Amino acid sequence: MRDYEVMYIIKPNFEEEEYAAFVEKFNALIQSNGGEVVKTDVWGKRRLAYEIDKIREGYYVLVEFKGEFDLPAELERNFKISDEIMRYLVTKKPE
Repeated sequence: MRDYEVMYIIKPNFEEEEYAAFVEKFNALIQSNGGEVVKTDVWGKRRLAYEIDKIREGYYVLVEFKGEFDLPAELERNFKISDEIMRYLVTKKPE
């Protein structure tokens, strides 16, 4: 299994319980596809570096996980179809 990390930004118009549900949803997705969540770091609401669709802030989440080579593609596919996700980036950590 390889080491990866994903940073994603959730739209800022949700309640705190909904943010926790989104984080749990994506962590469960990693685990259901044979991955292992190593660390979840919730940064909370932060100001964006630039405006996206007239939105100035977002809810940042950083997740470190282990998985097979096809897991990042499945994760990205789910981020693309989720309306609540503004931006995401999945990277392979160096050996």
